[in-house]
Amino acid sequence: MSQPTLSTRQFAAVEKTTEALRVHFFQHIEGEGVGSPEQWLQERGAIVTQTEFFKVGKGQTTMLPAHDEVDLLMIMGGAMSVNDEEEYPWLKDEKAWIKAHIEAGKPTIGLLCLGSQLIANALGAKVEKNKHKEIGWWPVHKRQTVQFDRSVFRFPDEITPLSWHGDFVRELPQGAIWLAENEATPHQAYQYGRHVLAFQFHPESTPDNLKLFLADEGYKDLTDGPYVQKADKLLAAAPQDFKAPNQLLLDAIEFVLEGARSQTEGH
Repeated sequence: MSQPTLSTRQFAAVEKTTEALRVHFFQHIEGEGVGSPEQWLQERGAIVTQTEFFKVGKGQTTMLPAHDEVDLLMIMGGAMSVNDEEEYPWLKDEKAWIKAHIEAGKPTIGLLCLGSQLIANALGAKVEKNKHKEIGWWPVHKRQTVQFDRSVFRFPDEITPLSWHGDFVRELPQGAIWLAENEATPHQAYQYGRHVLAFQFHPESTPDNLKLFLADEGYKDLTDGPYVQKADKLLAAAPQDFKAPNQLLLDAIEFVLEGARSQTEGH
């Protein structure tokens, strides 16, 4: 296995910006890309770097950037559990880096199951196997007890994103705000401070991402369950079905960037 390096690219800006946004992705699946935010990143001429954990072999050094070189961290998904530290020793380095990044007040978003779980576990919360795997297009509802204001991310009353996970966040990090839930998984979305948002589902999904997930060997061997949809049902999704979750993610990016600025300025 080749020694992993930090890969970098800069989008050609469509809109003029005073300074390019530096966005770093933690990647755990080869070929996944950055998902639906790609156009948003392109419009801002963002500098995109990636740590490709799927290339890290045992005994190799994990390549991680300096915290002050990252304006926005996006933690993507993966087939492993956050508890698989013996099989994937780099998980310890990744979680320590995430914790330090969050404590530094840096904007952070955890996506598509593993990203959300890594944030929770890095901040001391438990992640366990869920009673049921949740794979498919399942409705997610905002928590009725959440009091929304400018400091709390406004989650929609209901959204139907793509879900794809077997583990779940058993408990939220201390001080986190529980934003959304559904019957299969309680902690579907949460907020930590004003600069961190985490989603158990996949708001970044595109039709290409979905095909990548379906090609995974783990899906082919999947047993039936009350929250597991078959490939024909998954592929029946229209392009329109991806739009609301994709917009939710863009709203989340804007929220954590603004939230970090507000915290820095003391507002």
